[in-house]
Amino acid sequence: MAGTGAAALARALLAWALLALPPALPQPRESPKVRAKEARFNTTYTDWVDANLLNIYAFNHSVRRNRTEGVRVSVNVLSDHKDLPVLFVVRQKEAVVSFQVPLILRGLYQRKYAYQEVSRTLCQPQTKAEVETQHFYVDVSTLSLNASYQLRVTHVENFVLRTNERFSFNATAAQPQYFKYEFPEGVDSVIVKVTSAMAFPCSVISIQDILCPVYDLDNNVAFIGMYQTMTKKAAITVQKKDFPSNSFYVVVVVKTEDEACGGALPYYPLSRDASPDEPVDQHNRQKMLEVMVSPTITSEAYVRSMLFCLAIFLSFYILTLLIGCWESCRQQKRKGLLAAMDSPSLDTASLLGHTRSIPSSFLGHATYKSYSYGSFGNGSSGSAEGTMDSMGSAEVPYGYAGERSLENVAGRPRVDSLSSVEEDDYDTLADIDYDKNVIRTKQYLCVADLARKDKRVLRKKYQIYFWNIATIAVFYALPVVQLVITYQTVVNVTGNQDICYYNFLCAHPLGNLSAFNNILSNLGYVLLGLLFLLIILQREINYNRALMRNDAHALECGIPKHFGLFYAMGTALMMEGLLSACYHVCPNYTNFQFDTSFMYMIAGLCMLKLYQKRHPDINASAYSAYACLALVIFFSVVGVVFGKGNTAFWIVFSVIHIVATLLLSTQLYYMGRWKLGEAGGTAASGAGGGRRGGAPWRDLSSPADSGILRRILHVLYTDCIRQCSGPMYVDRMVLLVMGNIINWSLAAYGLIVRPNDFASYLLAIGICNLLLYFAFYIIMKLRSGERIKLIPLLCIIGTSVVWGFALFFFFQGLSTWQKTPAESREHNRDCILLDFFDDHDIWHFLSSIAMFGSFLVLLTLDDDLDCVQRDKIYVF
Repeated sequence: MAGTGAAALARALLAWALLALPPALPQPRESPKVRAKEARFNTTYTDWVDANLLNIYAFNHSVRRNRTEGVRVSVNVLSDHKDLPVLFVVRQKEAVVSFQVPLILRGLYQRKYAYQEVSRTLCQPQTKAEVETQHFYVDVSTLSLNASYQLRVTHVENFVLRTNERFSFNATAAQPQYFKYEFPEGVDSVIVKVTSAMAFPCSVISIQDILCPVYDLDNNVAFIGMYQTMTKKAAITVQKKDFPSNSFYVVVVVKTEDEACGGALPYYPLSRDASPDEPVDQHNRQKMLEVMVSPTITSEAYVRSMLFCLAIFLSFYILTLLIGCWESCRQQKRKGLLAAMDSPSLDTASLLGHTRSIPSSFLGHATYKSYSYGSFGNGSSGSAEGTMDSMGSAEVPYGYAGERSLENVAGRPRVDSLSSVEEDDYDTLADIDYDKNVIRTKQYLCVADLARKDKRVLRKKYQIYFWNIATIAVFYALPVVQLVITYQTVVNVTGNQDICYYNFLCAHPLGNLSAFNNILSNLGYVLLGLLFLLIILQREINYNRALMRNDAHALECGIPKHFGLFYAMGTALMMEGLLSACYHVCPNYTNFQFDTSFMYMIAGLCMLKLYQKRHPDINASAYSAYACLALVIFFSVVGVVFGKGNTAFWIVFSVIHIVATLLLSTQLYYMGRWKLGEAGGTAASGAGGGRRGGAPWRDLSSPADSGILRRILHVLYTDCIRQCSGPMYVDRMVLLVMGNIINWSLAAYGLIVRPNDFASYLLAIGICNLLLYFAFYIIMKLRSGERIKLIPLLCIIGTSVVWGFALFFFFQGLSTWQKTPAESREHNRDCILLDFFDDHDIWHFLSSIAMFGSFLVLLTLDDDLDCVQRDKIYVF
């Protein structure tokens, strides 16, 4: 029994030992065979490879120090084993390049695209020896049971690009191309131009330093260097200082998809049996391209262009100084003649605002202790006698002409100065409000009727325009400058030239700026804006001196002189230059408003100044004016961001446009003397003024919170249907009807066409209204028997011609951020002036001159009235 137990125990121990042993290791797999062979260039090798075979092809070639030859490896896998690709590894002296075939490249939304034919250019190591033999090896391996392929290694012809010589080639997504360029002696900067007759497939142009490896695939071409997408045109300016080796590679890659260039995404077939990750074969996605490298301009051209720019605009300073000296001499010669005459001459002040003295005997009638504009009787509210005198003078029919004199204006009692210079103290008095209704609803108004407020009040009111825009400029410009500097830094660091929409065929860099010429051309806005401010300052100084010596012309004659809006216009012109320069540091979709904001302000300020000339008492305050301009800029941003193809936005904007036009028309027609209603009081409407001989206003008592629409319809029915007659203010009605026709037409155009460039559309609305009002002003001025002097006439003619040429260059359209960067470059053009400035730069030159001329027109247009009493100057 003991023996039997021992045997059982032994068997148990043996079984446990067998279980404790590790499992048997598999038999070692047969090591892969290595088949090496010497290979030659320009020979096609058709071979096969499997999991147990490694093919090695050994190549050698001679490399010269002063000559670079490219080497290109082309492979084509004949077998269809997508899950088990063939791996190709090229071992060189200083680099290793590996790729699999089928080559899988990813597109948008991680789409996969497979390529069976692949070609890669090898990076060429540098050599210090005169002649050196270099070896490289191509290893071919796979995990497939059997894969056949073709291999061919060739020399690349024209691997080194020559200056000013065109070279054509083909490229695909799996067969990229790159070439070398070496800077010649004496050339510090070149421009690489790549063109193609076909827009698609989309491609990428990259400039890379002479380093290995070269990033020449769609998924890595953006890793280093400068690059930009391309359809038909691409241009990159390369500076020698950025490449220590004095040479660089021009890399051309065809993208797997066209979405980056504005093309449509390809149809992505998904069959029931196919996996969502199944690669798509794009077959022959090939593009024919042409490359040329040309030297850019020299440093002397930069200096010459800057001197040219300065000379153009400084010549305006010299011309202004000469005109001022000529006018001063002319006034001195005529001073004696004017002193001997009984009445002042009809000739007016010069461009710089020199006013004429009047005979000392004339000033002896009375002493002018107040600078008020009033031409009525004593009392701040104006006596009935003074009112009737003004109404009588205003009823003189249009077309007056002949000699005008002051008519003993020195002996006429003047409006007493107010104890307070606050505008509201004058406007809120009940008798003054009644007087406003009497005066402003007359059929014919003269400037004296609308120039009754204290001069100090209006001076403060209009100075606010300047101080407000100066404050806006500071707070607006500081973040803008910071932002565009950041944009330029990002472009320089990342090399992504798709961020900024330049005219790359005429973009001359300077320092860290990529397009210095587009910035320099904005200098005219700043210099001419400053010159305009100096002219205004000189005119104000002369005017104040005339007031100090109680000059009757300055006190009682001509259009009331207010300079606040002129200062605001000059400041806006300077800011337009600064912000336009900031925009052109890196023009794109996100900073377009920098270039347009002050254009809206300039258009608005010009309209306000034109209206202020004959309506000084009732012109808009700076706060309301800038609030409206801010609303315009807000709509500009919203329209660009959300308005493209958005029907709802265009409906809302068109309704707002039409309603604003109607409200403004009503305000202008009744000179502000209309109301919809007051709680518990009356709604004083100017409707009665719509009929000839009607009462100046009508009492429509009704609560303000109800019946507004009913009262409006009642007024329209009473004045337009039941008692239809011609409008009381015919000229104003003609202007407003024309304005409404134009604005309603623009609103309909926007709603129907829905233009892509909403910012330009909005600016066109402002310019059309400005031109309409200016044309109306000129026509009414001539119709009233007034004349246009030589200087404003020359300014009008010259400015119109310059505006015509400026708009021609503006509409050339060298780039547009409404399209993709690649599509925008299709509009790029070469420089046309001094090999430095393009069409848009000339637009900057001409538009700055035209704006300056337009400001001078507004400044000098009514100089012929400087010796005409204000109660003989008509309001229109």
